Amino acid sequence: MSRFLQFHLLTFYPPSNVNRDDTGNPKTATVGGVTRLRISSQALKRAWRTSDIFSSALAGHMGQRTQRLGEAVLAHLRENGVEEKKAVSIAREIAGVYGKVKGEKDPNPTRTEQLVFISPPERDAALAVADRLAAGEKVDLKKEQDTLLHRADSAADIALFGRMLASAPSFNREAAVQVAHAITTHRVTVEDDYYTAIDDLKHDQEDAGAGFLGEAGFGSGVFYLYLCVNRDLLKKNLGDESETGVAEAALGALAEAAMTVSPSGKQNSFAALARAGYVLVEKGNMQPRTLAGAFARPVSGTDLMEQSIAALKEFRTELARVYGAGVDATCELALGDKKSATLADIVAFCRT
Repeated sequence: MSRFLQFHLLTFYPPSNVNRDDTGNPKTATVGGVTRLRISSQALKRAWRTSDIFSSALAGHMGQRTQRLGEAVLAHLRENGVEEKKAVSIAREIAGVYGKVKGEKDPNPTRTEQLVFISPPERDAALAVADRLAAGEKVDLKKEQDTLLHRADSAADIALFGRMLASAPSFNREAAVQVAHAITTHRVTVEDDYYTAIDDLKHDQEDAGAGFLGEAGFGSGVFYLYLCVNRDLLKKNLGDESETGVAEAALGALAEAAMTVSPSGKQNSFAALARAGYVLVEKGNMQPRTLAGAFARPVSGTDLMEQSIAALKEFRTELARVYGAGVDATCELALGDKKSATLADIVAFCRT
């Protein structure tokens, strides 16, 4: 089995603002001396992980990123009739294994200060240890760390995207997937949408002014996105679960989500629900490499997708000439080419 799985996607987004910066405008990057639109890897991974595709394909194998594990423990203890003060104390103890707990006088004293990525087996273990404490057993939580925290388990999203535990770094999990920020292959100009809202109950005899005035940025373009999966690390992160088909399901879900799921920013205003127009997936054991260099010089013309595909293929061919092919097998999808692969073909290629 080839160790690395690399994805190269070109996706056209119509006027939209799917990933905003701190001013509310689309995120950008300066590449090749010109402004490009940008979608952060964080926004992409969040959209994929919370998609119906992931929840369906990986049901029972999804973690939760939360500050509220202690609240789940507290609710569990309350349901079992544990006295409130004791229940809060136990919930704080358990939550403290996963992160720094908020102060006792905080409105939410069982929450952690940080978001923590928790797998289903870890959540079950937390509830089980809480029951032991509630029953009066003396439990040394430091000695129970290997029970409460896992270095490998069935959480496919943690195995894919990794996690960091500041309070217990030995239980960090290195991400099996590296995701680049998506950037447009060409120069863009961020435009402003000036809009108004009218008060429906305003009388005709009143002034003609709007009830609200607003301004929002937007942009459009063809985005290049690169992902690299270390399949060996994915199986290591999943441990014994890697033998049950979870790894294959995770790779299939990742491929489908990357091709079909868009970040949710301003979607009600722009409906920029895009699908990849070109996808190249590669398998191999050599050092992975991005093809973003194809767009160091911005493409131009009236057909930006066609020009982007041509630039990507030309750059990839030149890399192969200089450094060697670097891959063992490929699968390619291109809208408009009836001989190219389909979504189902890409997913099957990634799963095998």
